[in-house]
Parts: sequence; C-alpha cells; structure tokens
Amino acid sequence: MELLTINNVWMMICTALVFFMHLGFAFLEIGLTRQKNTLNILFKNIFIITVGLLLYCLVGFNLMYPGEFNGFIGFAGFGLDAPVTAEGALDLAYNEGYTYWTDFLFQGMFAATAATIVSGAVAERMKIGPFMVFTIIYVGLIYPIAGSWKWGGGFLQTLETPFYDFAGSTLVHSVGGWAALVAVCLLGSRIGKFKDGKIQAIPGHNIPLATAGVLILWLGWFGFNGGSVLSADPSLTSLTLVTTCLAAAAGGVVSAFVSLLKFKNLDLTMFLNGILGGLVGITAGADQMSPTDAIIIGAVAGAIIVFAVSLIDRLKLDDPVGAIAVHLVCGIWGTLAVGLFGELASGAQFVSQLIGVVSYAVLCIVSSFLIIYTLKKTVGIRVSEKEELEGLDAHEHGMDAYPDFRLNEH
Repeated sequence: MELLTINNVWMMICTALVFFMHLGFAFLEIGLTRQKNTLNILFKNIFIITVGLLLYCLVGFNLMYPGEFNGFIGFAGFGLDAPVTAEGALDLAYNEGYTYWTDFLFQGMFAATAATIVSGAVAERMKIGPFMVFTIIYVGLIYPIAGSWKWGGGFLQTLETPFYDFAGSTLVHSVGGWAALVAVCLLGSRIGKFKDGKIQAIPGHNIPLATAGVLILWLGWFGFNGGSVLSADPSLTSLTLVTTCLAAAAGGVVSAFVSLLKFKNLDLTMFLNGILGGLVGITAGADQMSPTDAIIIGAVAGAIIVFAVSLIDRLKLDDPVGAIAVHLVCGIWGTLAVGLFGELASGAQFVSQLIGVVSYAVLCIVSSFLIIYTLKKTVGIRVSEKEELEGLDAHEHGMDAYPDFRLNEH
C-alpha cells in the first residue's frame, strides 16, 4: 500500500507537469505569431484541453484501452467504468504503480497534445469553427485509436519484435505532426509569406514569451517522460530525466551552431526549436538510452530542425511555429533511433520501428485529410483576406489581447 501511494503521488505530479505543458504551447505559439491573432490562439489552446478531457472521458480512454480486441480498433464502452469509490480505484490499481483514475488523467493530458501541435501550424489563417470540429474528431476518435495500436495492446505491440515508443515520439508528436502537415497543405500560406517566389519572414510579436514557453515545455517534459515510467522507480525515473535533459541541451546547441553556419546569424527561434526537437527525439526511447546515446539523438534532432525548417519553406508550406519540423520530422527520427541506439538497438527493432512510423503515417494522413478536406469543401477552413489582414482576434472574437498597445500589423 505504501509503494502504491508513493508511485501514485509521483504519477499525479507528472500529470500536473504535462498539464502545465499546455501553458508552454500557448506561450510558444502566441510568441511566434503576430499580436493581432493572440486571442485566437489562446482560445484554441483552452478549447483543446477542456474539450479534449471531456472527450477522453466519454469515449477516448475506452477506445485507447479497449481490453481484448482485434488489434486495430476496439471499444470498451462509454464513460469511465471504475467504481466511484476510493476502494474501487484501489482495486483497479496497476501493479502497485497507480490507480485507474490516475491512469485516465495522465493519459488524458497526452490526448490533447496532438491537437495543440496542429493549432500552431495553422495559426493566423484557419477559421475557429472548423478547427474546433477537427479537434473534436481527431482527439475524440483518431488519437485514441492510434494509441490503442501500441499502448492499448494492439497489432504493433504484438509484432514478433514489438514496436517501441516509450512516451510518444510517434504516438503523440507524429500523430499531431502528420495532421499539421495535411492541414498546412490544404490551408495554403499566410498572405505575404511568399512573394515573387521568395520567402518572407513574418516575425513573431513576443520572442521573450516564446522563450518562456519552451522552458515551460522542457519542465513539462519531466512529467511527460518521467511519468511514462509509470512508477516512481528511482533508477529508471532518474535515467529518463537525465536522457531527456541531455537530448534537449544537445538539440538546442547543435541547432544554434548549424543555423549559424547556414544563415550566418545566431537565431534564437532556431535555438528554441532545437531544444524542442531534442525533446521530441528522445521521447521514444528515453528509458532505453545511455547519456551518450541521448546526446547523439538530441544533436541529430537539432541539426534536422535547421534543414527541415528550410525544406518546409522551400516547399512553400507555411508553418508559423515550426511544428512540422519539431513534432513530425524529429518524432520520426526519435522513433527510428530506438532501433539504432540503446538497449533495444537491432535490425529487427529498426524494422518494427519503421512499420510503426508507416502505419501511423497512413492512419493520420488519411483521417486528417478526410476531416479537413470535407470541412474545406462544406463550410470552408480559411478566413477571408480582410479578416486575415486585420487579425482573427477582431473578427473571430471581437476583442483585442493588448487593447492599450495596439499596433498596425499587416
């Protein structure tokens, strides 16, 4: 009983840290975009966490953990099915790690993260209504089905060499990243981003706030990865936090250095995204890596960020916060790295990792395309030119985030 209490408290602390990450995402997104769209981004982030939790309670949790099922899709019923008593929760404690209720809340925090990734990529030009519809379907149905394939005991878990994703480089970050890529392709770029074939920088309005957001996200990753140990095991938890931090540090340093060589300037935003890339990259195997492995994985992620951001720009894809490079590209890298580094490294493991990456790519690309394309052809997904130029805050919300400091932005 004492061990269960200790483990459960640690899991609840980690749940709080993952919840805190949503503030980090909000700060990062508003910092890297223009002030005239601040309220719109904040509204989307608040909507995602509130509706995400409700949907995860009603259908998502039992879609993701359906018990015995065919390996692709199963459903254990609507709502939470544990007895609503302290004794009932203890009866459903998992290997003295944590209770049923803790499991729901911890996993529910993860669920909302996938849609938050999309929020940043479509910032400044997507209608709020269609985004809300997309969030409901993607968080309520697609994410938990994707999660069931591995964490719910689905077909990826039952491969001869099981696919491995410790805390969600693919299950969370790439699931959001694939949808972000599809959404950006269907939306088109912001007005003024590409002129006469040339890429035009659209600076964010508050880089200090974006910096605070990244530091909050780094802190939240202590819960994201540390909680994925699913206990307060001192050795494994400590190792996980060390590898997480080393990968983040390496990702930031290498991205800043590579960016300096490539663009001849010390770009803080590239530095920040390098840190996030390192965090995403280590997430798939944080419990399996040595400190040296973690540094290598983070360093490669940091370099990948610089070239991925440049490639996305050259493809005329407009991602205001770098979500695709960070969450999709580094998520793929981190997932494949499990087969190359650490305790599980082997040819068979690499093949299983590749199968997992491809499986999630197919599910997420097809599902997000169907959702967003249907919305585009029915209600439309993009605001008018006038609304975009004047700002979504005024037109979608009738308010101003900084009424005493209004600037003319176009």
